[in-house]
Amino acid sequence: MSENHTVKGSIGPKPKPRSGSGVIRASTGERIFQVVNVLFFILLGLSTIFPFINLIAKSLSGEAAVVSGMVTMYPIDFQVGTYVYVASNSLFLNAFTVSVTVTLIGSLLALVMTTLAAYPLSKPRLRGRKFFILLYLFTMLFSGGLIPTYLLMHKLHLIDKLPVLFLPFMINVYNMLIIKSYFESLPDSLEESAKIDGASNMKILVRIILPLSMPVLATIALFYAVTFWNDYFTSLIYINSADLKPLQLYLKELFVTSTDAFLRTNVDASLNVSPQSIQAASIILATLPIILVYPFLQKYFVKGVLVGSVKG
Repeated sequence: MSENHTVKGSIGPKPKPRSGSGVIRASTGERIFQVVNVLFFILLGLSTIFPFINLIAKSLSGEAAVVSGMVTMYPIDFQVGTYVYVASNSLFLNAFTVSVTVTLIGSLLALVMTTLAAYPLSKPRLRGRKFFILLYLFTMLFSGGLIPTYLLMHKLHLIDKLPVLFLPFMINVYNMLIIKSYFESLPDSLEESAKIDGASNMKILVRIILPLSMPVLATIALFYAVTFWNDYFTSLIYINSADLKPLQLYLKELFVTSTDAFLRTNVDASLNVSPQSIQAASIILATLPIILVYPFLQKYFVKGVLVGSVKG
């Protein structure tokens, strides 16, 4: 009786741990591989952040240090006159205002239009669903070209008007497919129970679907905001008035068409700043809004992209 008696739940002798702490130690090759990986990503991170640090250092350095090429990672002959000049420059402030307006209005309208297109296409019961999806995919792969698009904007009387900077880009097909896939990943029982209670399709979308879709919506909003904020080619083609030029076009003209002599005639000599410092400060101020917004949306970013890409 005692020989056949075994402890309940045991399956034999317990394996001995490979080390005194019970933790499996990595081999020498694995440790070397981990060290190489860490060093590689540290160098990669430094290589991407170095240009930004260099711009900050130039924007805060004196004229002589910048012109002589002495500035690298830290400011020399520290001054803030560069930012004083840029922040008080009417051309910069006007371009900044245009970019903020286009980004806010364009991102909001594009997110609404993209969501309204993605929701019905996520329903298999929609008649002609595959045909409409193919039409969207066709527009993603092929476009009418620059000249036909310009003629269309001209016929719509949008040339040299602020709406031309965001109306032609209301639906990005790639973003729409991400939202569509996210909607498809939601359980159908949510909508079925709401329909039993008499809710309409629009009420289901606003009250149930959208609150559950905040990760993907925040991600797509960030995609649109970055696109509108960084776009300069559209304004280069369609905008002629100086009052409607966005910030990126202002920066492009600052680097391409502006000369040192022009910059020097518009900067007080007592500020001790160089044209390169003004360019660097303008870039920093143009990048700052996106850098400030991104941390608030970062927690939604990865989750929204991954979940929205589960289904095709």
